[in-house]
Amino acid sequence: MRQAANIGSRKWMMLLAGAILAAGVAVVVLPMVYMISTALKPNGALYEYPPRFFPSRQEITLENFRYILGQKKFITNFFNSAVVSVTTVLGSAAVASALAFCIARFRFPGRTFLFSFIILTMIIPGTTMIVPQYELAVRLRAVNRLWGLIPFYIAWVIPYSTFMIKGFVESVPKELDEATYIDGGGVLTVYRHVILPLSKPGIASVSIFNFLTAWEEFPWANTVINDDAKRTLPIAISGFFGQHQFTQWGYVFALSVLSLIPILAVFLSCQRFFVEGLTAGSVKG
Repeated sequence: MRQAANIGSRKWMMLLAGAILAAGVAVVVLPMVYMISTALKPNGALYEYPPRFFPSRQEITLENFRYILGQKKFITNFFNSAVVSVTTVLGSAAVASALAFCIARFRFPGRTFLFSFIILTMIIPGTTMIVPQYELAVRLRAVNRLWGLIPFYIAWVIPYSTFMIKGFVESVPKELDEATYIDGGGVLTVYRHVILPLSKPGIASVSIFNFLTAWEEFPWANTVINDDAKRTLPIAISGFFGQHQFTQWGYVFALSVLSLIPILAVFLSCQRFFVEGLTAGSVKG
């Protein structure tokens, strides 16, 4: 009787876990499906009653995508986002990996305070710093300039990147460092030929988050950039809201779908490092 009761309770637990998992998948997937289905509808079909989640075969059209791809400013905005995001990823990877190497491998006065301060900055929301950041951007003459976004994005992602990469560096055996020193190599040799290659999964995993942060950031870019030719994709998407006295949701969702392609490409190319990098970085440090 007890075995039957245990088997029955396990089945109910499995059913409950499956239901919770299905609900979680629906919450994540359905908005994406709705966005794609709306992008494939004519603009007028969005306001029909009763509303339909999926368009009919006769309604499916690529007109929204043709309109977006035919806009010259889309190519410009896409290029701006790509430049900002790629530069942010490369710059943050270089700075964070070097900083993580120094904190993990060397003992110096203030080391614990420095790392604690880095962790502390992770809990400060970026939007709360817009006013002082804007004053700094004015003094640096970075307002309404594309390169004015990059240093601030790098500063935002360095604390998290350093925290994650430090854990990965600490998992690298110190004996490899000592062997390099014995062979006549210096600190830069250890960093370039030992730490960076073996920390590549950790760097790749945080680079996904850094790319996503720079690619989809809106408040700071909208504050600093005023020129249409220098705007990034999130600002371009917001530009369709309220145009012609109403929002053309077909164009909005078509542009949103196109903006997801680079994110998916980056994630798919780095996914083999993703789980390994997160696991190793969260255990150490």
